[in-house]
Amino acid sequence: MTKIRKVKRRKKFRMNVNRKRLRNKLQKLPTIKCKQLKDSWEVTKSTRTNLKQMGLAYDPNETLKVSSNKEQLVEKFKVEDLENVSKKDEDVEMTPVKVHVSEELEAEAKAPRRRMFKLPNSQVNFLTYLLDKYGEDYKAMARDKKNYDQLTWKQIRAKIKVFKGIPEQYNEYLQTKINNNN
Repeated sequence: MTKIRKVKRRKKFRMNVNRKRLRNKLQKLPTIKCKQLKDSWEVTKSTRTNLKQMGLAYDPNETLKVSSNKEQLVEKFKVEDLENVSKKDEDVEMTPVKVHVSEELEAEAKAPRRRMFKLPNSQVNFLTYLLDKYGEDYKAMARDKKNYDQLTWKQIRAKIKVFKGIPEQYNEYLQTKINNNN
């Protein structure tokens, strides 16, 4: 019987590989960026165990089961069998040891965030130029000679709406407009 090509292939010693560095790289644990997880992480335990103790899910597909059509049909036909099952088989949910981690993560997720979005200066200059020259006439803005990107009036209207939605930049524009009029 002949051997598989992979088995027969001659093993080569790789001189250019630093095996010590490779071993350290493989043994190195992943960096945890989340402060709450990092503080309560135990290196001696597995990832699953750590997350379970914190009240978090390792695999969301296991925790939030979505039953298929087949499973739903099977459940319909076995209703009598399910009634006969004793209540001893039910799983008792245990409260996680480190509940504070999941509570802190929830609180952080629910906390309101400040928008850090800003438009580039070139775009702000273009939009302020259009607003100064045409006011709210978007169709005239689309025909302007400085509309190099050939934006349609709806695209310009959307960009101006975004610009008006950023208070820092829009308020600055309004202040300069008021100062120029006085």
